[in-house]
Amino acid sequence: MATTNRHAELLGKLTDGIADLTSSAQWRRYLDFQSRFHRYSPGNVLLILAQRPEATRVAGYRAWQAHERAVSKGERAIWILAPMVHRTRTTADGEECVRSFKWVPVFDVSQTEGRELPSICQPLSGDDAAADFVRLADIATLIGFRVEDHRFDGPTNGDCCHRRRRIRVEATRSSRQRVKTLAHELAHAILHETVEDRSVAELEAESTAYVVCQHLGIDTAEYTFGYVATWAGGGGAAVAAIKASCGRIQRAADVIVGALAPTEHPLTVI
Repeated sequence: MATTNRHAELLGKLTDGIADLTSSAQWRRYLDFQSRFHRYSPGNVLLILAQRPEATRVAGYRAWQAHERAVSKGERAIWILAPMVHRTRTTADGEECVRSFKWVPVFDVSQTEGRELPSICQPLSGDDAAADFVRLADIATLIGFRVEDHRFDGPTNGDCCHRRRRIRVEATRSSRQRVKTLAHELAHAILHETVEDRSVAELEAESTAYVVCQHLGIDTAEYTFGYVATWAGGGGAAVAAIKASCGRIQRAADVIVGALAPTEHPLTVI
């Protein structure tokens, strides 16, 4: 009961922190920047992911120039379909557009270089948490996952594959960032073998990581508040989403924290 109360208290701190962030000028600047990126159709999203699965932020050549970034020499374009309006014609129901599509090239941020983009997720610094990473990797083994160091293209910090029973963590990050990422991916391993809503899954995983890292004495607020707010859509929406997922977040955190102190909380996989 004490552990559950502690986790509820930490989730309260998380929602308060997100509410503060999303009422700040920093958040408004971030949203203004995001609004200048094109929203792609579901079909184009699938095309992007099929060609570059690790893509996170995609724009055309000139759009990147407008953000003071240039496509790096030798990069291969991601090809998507852009609608073309040729003319309008009159029908019994009124006028309608005659459309066709053409292939156009776009590029992921990892394929560009130049001015730093606005961000509300600040990478964690500090290399004093290597032992905690090993402890969390042992927990992954207990639930049937292996942990691998990996070098991702772009800003990806980690991923979790249920089919391969594998978690990968970016090898070049600080040990504190790697611990946070591993806790996040452990939450995915526990909670998200099937995912109906990516934004909910990311909110649950990052919230779980926040609770676990607080238990380890690592404050992830500079990264977690912005990450959760980005996926959940801002202060009020994030608070409501965390409350809706509160039980699942607490249960996942209990599995991980329980395995860190097995004599107090025997491991129980959800």
